[in-house]
Amino acid sequence: MNRILADTYPDAHCELDFRNPLELLVATILSAQCTDKRVNMVTPHLFAKYPDVEAYAAADRTEMEEIIRSTGFFRAKTNSIIGMAQTVCERYRGEVPNKLKDLVTLPGVGRKTANVVLGNAFGVPGLTVDTHFQRLVRRFAWTEETDPVKIEHVVGDLLPKREWTIFSHRVIWHGRRICHARRPACGVCPLAALCPSYGTGPTSEKEAAKLVRSGPFS
Repeated sequence: MNRILADTYPDAHCELDFRNPLELLVATILSAQCTDKRVNMVTPHLFAKYPDVEAYAAADRTEMEEIIRSTGFFRAKTNSIIGMAQTVCERYRGEVPNKLKDLVTLPGVGRKTANVVLGNAFGVPGLTVDTHFQRLVRRFAWTEETDPVKIEHVVGDLLPKREWTIFSHRVIWHGRRICHARRPACGVCPLAALCPSYGTGPTSEKEAAKLVRSGPFS
């Protein structure tokens, strides 16, 4: 299934725009309950306003809230970003840490966010267990677990570590484009012959084709 996804999505990648680990960390915090497209509309202004971690740490809360308001939960996200930046300055000498155990100590950063940053900014393999990933690996019958951490460990044991980051992208792309939550486009799914959940959505090619969403979702 991983090989088929690789052939289907040869260009799969992180759809958040960033230039360095700090920008990706901030963008990933903003992406909670928000589309990558919306985050990418907000971050050019945000990144220009706060060019380094010290600027985030000293940010005016009201100004930041206004910039990121459209991403939703903007007060909580502002708290996380400012708190994250202050912790990075105080504990890590102004450099975003490149280890999971350190990243998850930052305000607003859980394992999912940490793995996004590790895999895409530092080249350290990690599985991004977001809602798409959770839905699809259960549909694939790779696991019945519902806890993201348990899912991460189960799926991690099924794949070579070097594949973790790119596999996450392939699964997320597939979840955004074909294997939707409510009506997956089963009739045009490249995994149809192998998927135990085939038939969850329409199996007619014509009907299923109407459900396919084209990218990019950036």
